[in-house]
Amino acid sequence: MPRSRPNCSSIWLLCLLLGLLAMHTHANDELTVPQQVSLSSDMSAQQLSISWLGGTAATFDLMILRTELNETVFYETVSVPVNPMNGRHQWNWTSVEPLECTSLSVQIRSRNGQMTSEWSNTQILQGSDLPSNEKFQMYPQDRVIPVGSNTTFCCIVEEGKLFGKMHTGNMGIMNTTRLSRRSYAATLVNQRPSGRTGTNILCYDNLKTKLTGAVVFVGYPPLPTDFVCETRDLTSAVCQWNEGRDTHLYGRRGTFYSVNKSPEQKQRGYTVNRWEGNWTLVAVNPLGQYSLTDSAELSHRVHPVAPTNLFVPVSAWNATVLWQWEYNSYSSLALVCQVELNSHGYKTTRTFSGVGLRSVVLTDLYPDEDYSVKVRCGAQKNFWKWGDWSAPLSFKTKTTVPDTPDVWVWMNRDNTGQVVWKPLTRRQSHGQLTGYEVTFWSPEENHTEIFSSDTFAAPFNITQITAFSGNKITATVIAKNNDGVSEPAGVLIPLHLTDEESLAVSRAVYSDKGFPLYWSSIANATCGYMVEWYEASCKRDCPVEWIKVAAGNTNVSLESANFQPGVRYNFALYRCSSEPPELLQRWQGYVQELVPSSPVSLSAHQQDSDILLTWGEIPLVNRRGFILGYNIYVSNGPQLTLLANLSGVGTRSYTVKGFSEGSYKFIVKAYTAAGEGTGAPASLSLEPYADWLILEILASLGITALFLVIVTFICYKKRKWVKKAFYPDIPEPKLAGNWSRSQGPLDVKPSPHSMVHIVEKPEWDSSKEMLVVIPEEDEDDEEQRIGDEPVDTDEPTSLRYYNQVVDERPIRPRFPDSSASSASSLDSARTDVTYTGIQTSGSSLVWPMDPQGSSEVLRPQADLSVSCGNGGGGYRPQMQPQAQSLDMGLASPESSLEPQAATAGGYKPQRSWHFDSPVEAGENSGLAPSLGSPTSIASTQFLLPDGEENAEEKRQLSSSAATWFTNLLSSTKP
Repeated sequence: MPRSRPNCSSIWLLCLLLGLLAMHTHANDELTVPQQVSLSSDMSAQQLSISWLGGTAATFDLMILRTELNETVFYETVSVPVNPMNGRHQWNWTSVEPLECTSLSVQIRSRNGQMTSEWSNTQILQGSDLPSNEKFQMYPQDRVIPVGSNTTFCCIVEEGKLFGKMHTGNMGIMNTTRLSRRSYAATLVNQRPSGRTGTNILCYDNLKTKLTGAVVFVGYPPLPTDFVCETRDLTSAVCQWNEGRDTHLYGRRGTFYSVNKSPEQKQRGYTVNRWEGNWTLVAVNPLGQYSLTDSAELSHRVHPVAPTNLFVPVSAWNATVLWQWEYNSYSSLALVCQVELNSHGYKTTRTFSGVGLRSVVLTDLYPDEDYSVKVRCGAQKNFWKWGDWSAPLSFKTKTTVPDTPDVWVWMNRDNTGQVVWKPLTRRQSHGQLTGYEVTFWSPEENHTEIFSSDTFAAPFNITQITAFSGNKITATVIAKNNDGVSEPAGVLIPLHLTDEESLAVSRAVYSDKGFPLYWSSIANATCGYMVEWYEASCKRDCPVEWIKVAAGNTNVSLESANFQPGVRYNFALYRCSSEPPELLQRWQGYVQELVPSSPVSLSAHQQDSDILLTWGEIPLVNRRGFILGYNIYVSNGPQLTLLANLSGVGTRSYTVKGFSEGSYKFIVKAYTAAGEGTGAPASLSLEPYADWLILEILASLGITALFLVIVTFICYKKRKWVKKAFYPDIPEPKLAGNWSRSQGPLDVKPSPHSMVHIVEKPEWDSSKEMLVVIPEEDEDDEEQRIGDEPVDTDEPTSLRYYNQVVDERPIRPRFPDSSASSASSLDSARTDVTYTGIQTSGSSLVWPMDPQGSSEVLRPQADLSVSCGNGGGGYRPQMQPQAQSLDMGLASPESSLEPQAATAGGYKPQRSWHFDSPVEAGENSGLAPSLGSPTSIASTQFLLPDGEENAEEKRQLSSSAATWFTNLLSSTKP
């Protein structure tokens, strides 16, 4: 019991401590509300600085609103440490819009995780849109911004006015946003560099009675280049640099420079009084700054100044240039100097060197020539760069005697010629020329002539010269001026003309370097060669040009300012020796070939039935190229059709063949390598050629007659073959027994049956005078009954006839002469004839009675087979019934054919028999109808109608012609 009290006291003490701890913890959980909030602004930077006392909290919620419209501009949780110096928190916020545009309200609260304190008291940054400020305003003003940035402008409308619009010259009307009751904002994005006066932004009220504006300058920060320092006087340093890219900022907004912390300046050069060896350049403008450095030794950066006080003493061929230096320190400096000499635009540079160099001598100048000279120098050791050029100085050299003229001789074809020389140029004259002196010299006599300075040829006559001189004449030419005469130039005059035609002419082709000419070396060309050229169209006293080629050379390229396109030039190579010039080789060529400038003279003439075109040669001066040939056209209205292309210049005629009568227009065009020239037209009307037409007719008649003769001759020679091929002999029947010619004609009637079998029998019945049908015996009753009626059958039926004596005429193969044969049948053997496969009409079985009362009747024979029509359905040849009626007293055949027609199988073509003559027709009028007439199975009518009367006449004429041809062939004996 005594120990229980201390235990209770400990428990109460522990509870008391826990309570106090809980109270302390709850007190710490209550965050401190930020106090003493203050605002400060940087209007140019559009930056708002906020500071406050926030206790121990390090995280705060910041909220910025536009005061009038209560719109949130910024709301964000930020971590802001406390400044240990003053115990305050500070946060900087940059606004998109200028801070002057409208009033801003700021509130802050402390935050610890999800726990926050109460908001601080509202602090307001007053804008320029307060009612007390009634003016029309716009911000920002004169702002300098970098290229590519975005800028927001705000317009504050005058109190009592309404907003109209904002616009700029580059973008036009701008989209605006309302910030407050009077303030509106618009943004320019990705701005380009502005001009010298900047970019203007204007704001109007709704009535455009008031306006305000702002200017913005858009540019780049400085970026200088090429910063270097050098010495000019060997003591001080001169530093220079390039501005680099254009900043587009000018005036007080431009770039300022400083070297080694010297005062800022806008110039791009700075001089340091002593050489320091190291330099730093700083360039600054409102958008930023940039620095460059340089270092070097003095002897490595010597840049001499320009020489001064130039002076030039001159002579005819030389000149001396003297000058002075600005600094005496150059006297010990090793220099290298350049002297530039200019004469009539042609510049040459000569280099000289020396210590403290102050003068140089110019040699090889031209007399009486104007020159201009200037000098510059550099350090010979550790050369850095050339110094500045001196001011140019002009001078003129003195005059002297002229140069020796270049002389040549031109010979005409009539023993005349002229000595020619090239005009001396200004540099060759060495002063004003007064004239030329030409002397024709020979051992016997001299002859001198004086010519003016503008004369360059001295004519002569070989006949006259040789009259008073020897066989070797030399012409010399000297030029004269006020200082004297030149050295003489001579040329030997050839007294005998060279035969130029004996030398072949080669083709010279022009290139970009002129006419290249080549030749073989000549041993006795002691003084070289002479090459002359002139226009090929010139024939007398031509303006010739020439050039001398040294001995040993075998080629030259000729170029002249006088060369013209389309002009042919003759080139000639002469040997130079102690004798007169000797022609060695010739060439011709064009600088550029052109099309001919004139047409050919064309004429057209008819030559028989052809057209002969002839034309003349184009004059050489109008060819303007080597003529390669001619194109011949015929005009078809506006179009030209090419008839022929004639290669070669020698062909100047063409014969046009194959044209019919009519009017034609022909055009002939000459062509060169450059193309065709203008065409020369010629018209001609082609007339018929009568003699040729007569010859054609006679030739045709002759050919036709010859052909007929040849055919007749062949037919005569081959008459046996023709007779055998076109009309062979029908073999005569070989019959047993003796045939008498006294018997009458054999009357044979066609068999009505379809098949014919020839059966020879030895017995002969002399009482038979005609062929009768012997029908076979039929075994069945139906065939026996049909045997008494006209039938059409395919079975063979035997016809019996008797051999008779006939005359020796060839037997007609188709129709035997019945009347003749029946009367003359004698001791001939009997022959049975069986017809097979031949259909007959109903009337073909009606036989006439024997006029002699013969008791022969139609009896069925054992070898006769009759078909009733029910077994055949195909094609069957039939006999043609006679058109005329038979007075036989027999029944009509139509009734007997009705059953047969019912069973017929369709059209059955048949063969028609015809007599050779009306006589035979009359004699055989009593015979049965002919075999082979095309009739239908079911009808007795012909399927092919009878021909017209004229057809019968044609058959008779054809038969007569055939008989005549047969007689002709038969009577011809080999």
